Amino acid sequence: MAAATPPDMENFVVGLIGMGDMGKMYARRLSTAGWRVMACDREEKYDDLVKEFPENSNVQILRNGHLVSRASNYIIYSVEAAAIGRVVSQFGPSTKLGAIVGGQTSCKDPEIKAFEEYLPSDVDIVSCHSLHGPSVDSRGQPLVLIKHRASDESFARVETVLRCLGSTHVYLTAKEHDRITADTQAVTHAAFLSMGKAWHATKQFPWEGARYVGGIENVKINLMLRIYAQKWHVYAGLAILNPEAHKQINQFAKSTTELYHLMLEGRRDELRDRVYAAKEKVFGAEGNPKWAAQPLLRDDVLDRFSLGKRPDSPPLPNNHLSLLAMVDCWSALGIVPYDHMICSTPLFRLWLGVTEHVYRTPGLLDECLRVGLDDNTFRRDDLHFTIAACGWAECVALRQFETWRERFAVTQKFFEPRFAGAMEVGNAMIKSVLESSKE
Repeated sequence: MAAATPPDMENFVVGLIGMGDMGKMYARRLSTAGWRVMACDREEKYDDLVKEFPENSNVQILRNGHLVSRASNYIIYSVEAAAIGRVVSQFGPSTKLGAIVGGQTSCKDPEIKAFEEYLPSDVDIVSCHSLHGPSVDSRGQPLVLIKHRASDESFARVETVLRCLGSTHVYLTAKEHDRITADTQAVTHAAFLSMGKAWHATKQFPWEGARYVGGIENVKINLMLRIYAQKWHVYAGLAILNPEAHKQINQFAKSTTELYHLMLEGRRDELRDRVYAAKEKVFGAEGNPKWAAQPLLRDDVLDRFSLGKRPDSPPLPNNHLSLLAMVDCWSALGIVPYDHMICSTPLFRLWLGVTEHVYRTPGLLDECLRVGLDDNTFRRDDLHFTIAACGWAECVALRQFETWRERFAVTQKFFEPRFAGAMEVGNAMIKSVLESSKE
């Protein structure tokens, strides 16, 4: 049994409804720590899951959520945010008397509503959200815990179970969680989704040419590929179902469009005034910056993780429209990204790191403005990026899951032949950056 397990939890059973990538990660980590785990997914996956988790693995695969709910002391729903209401309505009434129930969805608003509507009143509700993907080591990563309707004893039991993940526990309400994930994840994902659409529209694998070279570009490319290598519903649910995310994604599209217009129209003073006003609001005034003494990311770390061969010629200067738009978006919404570092994802820390790099490196921000106004090298790419950002924002505003899926799938198919190598490089980059940030 797990270390320091209270005597009254020796027969404690953890149930997992949903055995996607995160559900499997939880099953493996909890069972390795000594917890007895009962799990299920859709019944057509039963035979494959039984083969993947043999009896000696301490994970018992059951045929459906009714069986898991009846036998488990703590049930975690690890399903798509869009499906949480349907799944809880189906299996929630079978929940064991006095059990604890939570969810692993990235958007808590529909999850909590489903629990309140379909769970018996004697059931405690303690939700969670690991702020990282299944391939990232959970140790030291933020794990949000939400004590929505629970006794102190039930909450302590959940913490005892999840302590084996080695994560840093962050305590929030459901509304606080959704606001912070909107501020950090939803709008960040929108930026990378838009990059992928732009490169797809111009039929280019950006790492194969001389246009996108260097540490900042490595982050953009690796994280774009990382997102498109995942399941579409992860990002759709977070953006469409999170009420807090709509204004962030809409503002990012607006910031992108307006900055691009200023570049196209050569409105030099207006562009510079706007960019520098956003810099001061987000990163602080000259002489009193909000960033730490040491940068979040080091160039020498990022430069090691290129998917392509670095050309002999120096990299082409880029206006980094996506980064300028992100800071403009944060400024317009009054978001200070450093305030969310305690519950940020590895992806967000990388994104903030490269953004910070542009704004704190002497001369680099002015170079971005010069390129945006006077250099046409990236103008076509920026056009498609702007169109893509507006497309994702419209999709979110209209709550169009099917349109989102189709937009995502066609670009995913374009990059799919390159995922294997990209994921390996991307994982190594994230691991190296996370380790260097602890030094």
